[in-house]
Amino acid sequence: QEISSPSLGKDRADTVIIGGGCVGVSLAYHLAKAGLRDVVLLEKSELTAGSTWHAAGLTTYFHPGINLKKIHAYSIKLYEKLEEETGQPVGFHQPGSIRIASTPTRVDEFKYQMTRAGWHPTEQYLITPEKVQELFPLLNMDKVLAGLYNPGDGHIDPYSLTMALAAGARKYGAQLNYPVQVTNLNFRSDGTWEVETSLGTIRAKRIVNAAGFWARDIGKMIDLQHPIIPVHHQYVVTSTIPEVKALKTELPVIRDLEGSYYLRQERDGLLFGPYESEEKMKLQDSWVTNGVPPGFGKELFESDLDRIMEHIEAAMEMVPVLKKADIVNTIAGPITYSPDILPMVGPHQGVRNYWVAIGFGYGIIHAGGIGKYLSDWILEGEPPFDLIELDPNRYGKWTTTEYTAAKARESYGFNNIVGYPKEERFAGRPTERTSGLYHLLKSKCSMGFHAGWEQPHWFYKPGDETGYKPSFQRTNWFDPVGREYKQVMEKVGVIDLSPFGKFRVKGTDSVKLLDHLFANVVPKVGSTNISHMLTPRGKVYAELTVSQTYPGEFMLVTGSGSELHDLRWIEETVTTGGYKVEIENMTDEMGVLGVAGPYARQVLQKLTNEDLSDGSFKFLQCKHLKLSNIALTAIRISYTGELGWELYHRKEDSLALYSAIMEAGQKEGIDNFGTYALNTLRLEKGFRAWGAEMNCDTNPLEAGLEYFIKLNKPADFIGKQALKQIKEKGLKRRLVYLTLETDNVDPEGNESVWHNGKVIGNTTSGCFSYGAQQSLAFAYVPMELSKVGQKLEVELLGKNYPANIIQEPLVLTEPTRMRLQRKGESPKI
Repeated sequence: QEISSPSLGKDRADTVIIGGGCVGVSLAYHLAKAGLRDVVLLEKSELTAGSTWHAAGLTTYFHPGINLKKIHAYSIKLYEKLEEETGQPVGFHQPGSIRIASTPTRVDEFKYQMTRAGWHPTEQYLITPEKVQELFPLLNMDKVLAGLYNPGDGHIDPYSLTMALAAGARKYGAQLNYPVQVTNLNFRSDGTWEVETSLGTIRAKRIVNAAGFWARDIGKMIDLQHPIIPVHHQYVVTSTIPEVKALKTELPVIRDLEGSYYLRQERDGLLFGPYESEEKMKLQDSWVTNGVPPGFGKELFESDLDRIMEHIEAAMEMVPVLKKADIVNTIAGPITYSPDILPMVGPHQGVRNYWVAIGFGYGIIHAGGIGKYLSDWILEGEPPFDLIELDPNRYGKWTTTEYTAAKARESYGFNNIVGYPKEERFAGRPTERTSGLYHLLKSKCSMGFHAGWEQPHWFYKPGDETGYKPSFQRTNWFDPVGREYKQVMEKVGVIDLSPFGKFRVKGTDSVKLLDHLFANVVPKVGSTNISHMLTPRGKVYAELTVSQTYPGEFMLVTGSGSELHDLRWIEETVTTGGYKVEIENMTDEMGVLGVAGPYARQVLQKLTNEDLSDGSFKFLQCKHLKLSNIALTAIRISYTGELGWELYHRKEDSLALYSAIMEAGQKEGIDNFGTYALNTLRLEKGFRAWGAEMNCDTNPLEAGLEYFIKLNKPADFIGKQALKQIKEKGLKRRLVYLTLETDNVDPEGNESVWHNGKVIGNTTSGCFSYGAQQSLAFAYVPMELSKVGQKLEVELLGKNYPANIIQEPLVLTEPTRMRLQRKGESPKI
């Protein structure tokens, strides 16, 4: 036991970390180890107080997402070496773990997960019931259909882990101070922070909020409402069980997904922890409204076995020796939940040099990897790899306390729910983010949730099977989406694109700023282009459409999921470069309608005096005009690749504008379409999507974006030098365009691509092409396998389907078809 006398030691620091749980201490360890001087961690009571000390300590390589697998893998590799490096034992057990499938749908889910693990280095196997029983002989095998097995999984003692990381942090020069309470935060005009504490003030270049369920209270000091909430989690420990004691080797951890609990060996007994349903689970709401009680540190809640009784019964049925075991301990403690169970990690939009590492429902497995990830980001100025799903800026003003509570309930109860493709969760919806069309359309379609917004995925017609019916195979939306596809290709369709992130940039330095931010040239007045913000290492941080709407005034448009992610990057660049510009986030005030298809011009022309002919309103032009007397900015662009316009207008005009367009298009047979049809249309045209074909893991050259990257423009845009080097060295892999021969299943991205019995790459997105009547996908493969005509295989639901690299695109865009027609060639449609 170490003794620490509370003192600040110094009044200046490079980085101040607030919170001494396993995440904060891991960050201190990684920053100090990487050579950062003046790392100070402040903990208000003692290390591990809060959620760390009472955690069950589970560690697993498995994660259903793609990027978090890397975080899990790094943590486990670090924990394996920590004792040797720091001299502190960490109590790391690695008996492996098995997720149990006891329904056919679960077996499909495991197959779905296997193709997502295949292109990662982590070991993961789909195993037979016989193998499950061999690894865990105490299981009742009646219901077991299969297991998903990760060797190397297990559990660690959270207290010992934190103490080892703390010893390492000190060894490399970090200062860990406790008990020191942070009482206030003051932001100074030079970008630094004053951290006021019970023992005086520290000036810091940056602060990192890693305060666990106190993170909300820290955020409130600077008017941020972090969407986190404490949840009651219980686990139960039994006394010695003779059958367990008799085993020669430690049992693997099991996760009985239908029973919704985890179970592992604890000495000669068992420990198990359930996730009870939305209705039964318990939130500590009072802490959200009134703050965490002062003095709360290593306390627990009253246990309540009644609340978890059905899970205890399920566990007794699955592991019959539990029936005779005595419960010696029930731990009921607070753990933090964010609305979607995932933590918030990174710099925060709207405040400079304020970083967060909060909202960890699984802090033990995340601590090692997140410490490294954040440390790299802080030291290198860009994230080491794509982890957009943890971006703190995925939440915004729309994330109310009510929403957070409703979502945390749902997420906790859904811990072991089947993870379907295109999953929707309905708690807490709708938020205040609804477009002007929401009330008109909500009963006519299946809505999807995008950064708080409701947006139509697909529309209902009489005779359709309506509602949300998730499946690993083709499901109820398959034919309706084909109908909407045909609507846009043959007639004209309207889509609600209001969730787009929309920014206005103006001021003396606006052109200079955009020339530095974007790899493309700055569009002229009245023009639009597609531009990419790259990181210093030459990765694709974002893709936006940029329009110069008036001299020196620009409208920037990005996807709904990257609104504040992109805005933060732009604002950061403005501040560090001292650009004289004003940036306004117009996302919530502005509605957007997309109108696309061969009759789009004919329909819109009825509503305006502006000449919409090809000669007058060219592709990628933008104009201010009135449609049906509603003022708007029209851009001739469409993600469908068909003739179309995006119409940017005041949100309060959306309904009137939509009604006028629908009315005007009666004769042409106008109708609605949703984002599923849009995705098919863009894939057939070979359009890339940010977050799939390109992100912080890809450079624009391998993604096939050369057309938009102007390496020879005079401005030294961010990433230019790195990109020149990447080009010189030559690419190792390339994005290719595949057709697949499948049956009742389609690719959607992140599947393994095989060649000669080995996994050689991964898909990035995919769908069924209603035009070609076969599946279509983008994939990254090594250069030597990237030629047109190359035969490959794509793994879907446990089966490898033949795939073929084809010349892209499958369907030429409307502007290209027109150009060829003028030259007298016959275009392929």
